[in-house]
Amino acid sequence: MSGSPPPTGGFVRRVGQFQATAINMSQMCGIGPFVTIPLMVAAFGGPQAVIGFVAGAILALADGLVWAELGAAMPGSGGSYVYLRQAFQYRSGRLMPFLFVWTAMLFIPLIMSTGVVGFVQYLGYLAPDLTKTQGDLIGLGIVALVVLLLWRGIENIARITAVMWAVMIASVALVILAAATDFSAHLAFTYPAHAFDLGSNHFWIGFAAGLTIGIYDYLGYNTTAYMGAEIKDPGRTLPRSIIFSILGIMAIYLLLQIGTLGVIDWHRMTDPKDIASTSVASAVLEETWGKGAADTVTVLILITAFASVFTGLLGGSRVPYDAARERVFFRPYAKLHPRHRFPMLGLATMGVITAIGFLIGRHTDLATLIQLLTTVMVLVQALAQIVALTVLRKRQPTLRRPYRMWLYPLPSILAFVGWCVIYGYADKNSPGRHPIEWSLAWLGLGCVAYLLWARFEKVWPFGPKEITEEYLEAEPRPDAAPAGT
Repeated sequence: MSGSPPPTGGFVRRVGQFQATAINMSQMCGIGPFVTIPLMVAAFGGPQAVIGFVAGAILALADGLVWAELGAAMPGSGGSYVYLRQAFQYRSGRLMPFLFVWTAMLFIPLIMSTGVVGFVQYLGYLAPDLTKTQGDLIGLGIVALVVLLLWRGIENIARITAVMWAVMIASVALVILAAATDFSAHLAFTYPAHAFDLGSNHFWIGFAAGLTIGIYDYLGYNTTAYMGAEIKDPGRTLPRSIIFSILGIMAIYLLLQIGTLGVIDWHRMTDPKDIASTSVASAVLEETWGKGAADTVTVLILITAFASVFTGLLGGSRVPYDAARERVFFRPYAKLHPRHRFPMLGLATMGVITAIGFLIGRHTDLATLIQLLTTVMVLVQALAQIVALTVLRKRQPTLRRPYRMWLYPLPSILAFVGWCVIYGYADKNSPGRHPIEWSLAWLGLGCVAYLLWARFEKVWPFGPKEITEEYLEAEPRPDAAPAGT
């Protein structure tokens, strides 16, 4: 039978193409590039840092095509949970979808917490006397406000998101325009000696760090996949929202990165005492248009940061819903708000974890937090989902696929290699922090939790595997779009 229509009393499909793309782009852009440009420059040791954004875009596009095919074919709420459940149920029952939800409940709010850290960081430009404690309290207040705004119907949220998307576009456009008015090619394209020495281990360590930062800046291209049950015409809307948002943000990032390097000497971005190391966009505006313009655009950047946290929790809070409803996660997460039809416990839980992650990020450093959340995400979501695409093509060849990956399997192979590079270099880029060990420990704890849960629920390996192929159809529908649309 078809998996498209939501069950009675479930989600309602109200999010169209523009709103879906806006949700992705708001989550992708957010505060990310405004706080990571200095981190990227530090990783590469010069303006050749633009390589990191290009590499991140390539990885995002390759991985985005995986999401596009899977999301169009199985447009349920929960994203990866749905895809992993369908692909791995034949051999390991519900283990993989359980582990995904287990890790997603950690890495999704950690991503949101970096946005709140960035918000407070840029607020420091407007209020230079802001104390650590005051910043902590403001950040916690922002998380509470986001949860409060999301405690309503999806039709209201879609309108709010469209407004925030417009503010995001305005903020980055003004920074790019300001940089263009006082651009120095000498600053942007003068590289230190051995900047492109491919035979140097230092280059590849910097590249891996830059790729990690780059893909972090693009994260969010899959937000609408988590909301598949709320998307109009998901077979077309989902793939387009993913691809359009990646291409659009890639163009924005390149203009932003090159423009910033053409105004601010890259050495300033690596100096912790310089405002350019924490609020580089504000520094660009102050250098070009003056302090008043810098203050105004900083306010827009703060709204953009808020929008990224807003849309991230909007999509992420849907992840545990399907899992709980189908007895693959704790059952209370299956309950929707009786009036507005959103998952209450998922939103509340991720809000709390976002607040905790914010405090951790404030009292360590942003680069380390990015490394930790990325390694937690890689094994169960990124790599396993790429494998799931191939497994489903073999296991369910008659599955309706409104979109098929271009040049399959090359993009999935490229994405797999890219994620392995990020994971393999994680410890070298975070000395003393051991992100690989922490990610494996969290995964191991998840396996123990699964065994205890499986024994209680009497499912595999303590019961039958219960194979369900609810998205599978014997024949493709006549309205299916051709491959590559």
